[in-house]
Amino acid sequence: MDGVVVEHAEMSTTKTNGCCSSKKGPGYATPIEAMSGPKESLLYVTCVYSGTGIEKPDYLATIDVDPSSPSYSKVIHRMPVPHVGDELHHSGWNSCSSCHGDPSASRRFLILPSLLSGRIYVVDTKDPKAPCLHKVVQSEEIVQKTGLAYPHTSHCLASGDIMVSCLGDKAGNAEGNGFLLLDSEFNVKGRWEKPGHSPLFGYDYWYQPRHNTMISTSWGAPLAFTKGFNPQHVSDGLYGRQIYVYSWPGGELKQTLDLGNTGLIPLEIRFLHDPSRDTGYVGCALSSNMVRFFKNPDDTWSHEVAISVKPLKVKNWILPEMPGLITDFLISLDDRYMYFVNWLHGDVRQYNIEDPKNPVLKGQLWVGTLLKKGSPVVAEDENGNDWQCDVPEVQGKQLRGGPQMIQLSLDGKRLYVTNSLFSSWDKQFYPELMQKGSHMLQIDVDTEKGGLAINPNFFVDFESEPEGPSLAHEMRYPGGDCTSDIWV
Repeated sequence: MDGVVVEHAEMSTTKTNGCCSSKKGPGYATPIEAMSGPKESLLYVTCVYSGTGIEKPDYLATIDVDPSSPSYSKVIHRMPVPHVGDELHHSGWNSCSSCHGDPSASRRFLILPSLLSGRIYVVDTKDPKAPCLHKVVQSEEIVQKTGLAYPHTSHCLASGDIMVSCLGDKAGNAEGNGFLLLDSEFNVKGRWEKPGHSPLFGYDYWYQPRHNTMISTSWGAPLAFTKGFNPQHVSDGLYGRQIYVYSWPGGELKQTLDLGNTGLIPLEIRFLHDPSRDTGYVGCALSSNMVRFFKNPDDTWSHEVAISVKPLKVKNWILPEMPGLITDFLISLDDRYMYFVNWLHGDVRQYNIEDPKNPVLKGQLWVGTLLKKGSPVVAEDENGNDWQCDVPEVQGKQLRGGPQMIQLSLDGKRLYVTNSLFSSWDKQFYPELMQKGSHMLQIDVDTEKGGLAINPNFFVDFESEPEGPSLAHEMRYPGGDCTSDIWV
């Protein structure tokens, strides 16, 4: 980090309190109120050419998801970024329901961190159907002022600031990771965490202000995961198994929870949406466990395995057993249901979590797998018999890859699914995506009895994109969603 002067910043003071103002800012006063919000008509998704062999910039695609529209289930706009090789990945808003009490705030700018290049793009969605580039926060400035690189999760804060988790330093070492603060004009303020309080690894985070707590998770060292997945790197300590409990908004690391072998590679994390609740879950990809975390009476935090996905015994693969690989999950806004994906096994699951300690499986749907018929990878049952899966078709196209990112409608009745994880991992595990690109599905959700079914009328095929097949990743609605909005 020669020449780097690390700046640490305080979060801006929260401007107003929602209960004290008759005028309202973006989002909704409560998660339950959000469920009655307008039905989604547009959806933004990050689309990637990085790593595919197509030397074109990544782009933000706008999808028409209004069934009454003549362009339903089609890409209606593409906003390419100015550079090649960024690897657009996750996204977040400049303002969300955490700013609902601030009438001066507006949910207008979408934040697009570039996982590989380190740039952060700010997109203006004033015209929701045709977003345009507003600003580029250059990686050189971020590194110079904070030492941070590999930006990932972006959340808006009630203060008007934006916080972005970063997974390492410029050289790809995990030890350089931490949290970047941008101000409301998207200027670099510095690091959020106190000096000496950076986690061992970085990835996702979620904050619960009423409990004065933020918890973050661990993927691994960028110098390891950017090259694809090597099981030896887990043994070498290049992947995480910890979650980190911080004071909020103070930025002091209060507790490190080592999840052990039951929590290898903990990725996405969610508190329950009810801001008074002191529990949530983290999806542990390699162990394929859903781990519940919760606060103890003495204000410390503990964890326990809530759901386990049994690995499959397989042949012709990199390991003798194949984990489900839980790579994404979310919670419905009423905290009744959890949805998660097993990227390698290929199923989407729905659990009732009204009793958070004892989730109950209510729906399961296969929408791809590594074990499809004709694949060299074969599973073996308890009796030693080989088996493979049929993969469904939608609109005459056999589904490819496995379910990866998901987004739920505000009312909880429609689940959108894409299938790209990260370009180097896509290439390793689902090379067909390199030639044919991603697709997006819509799954109809039964919120009364439970159950999942593919909507046959919706299918976005990124194989036929103008610049060639692309990899579609995270999705956002213009009006907010289950994974962008946090209530204070």
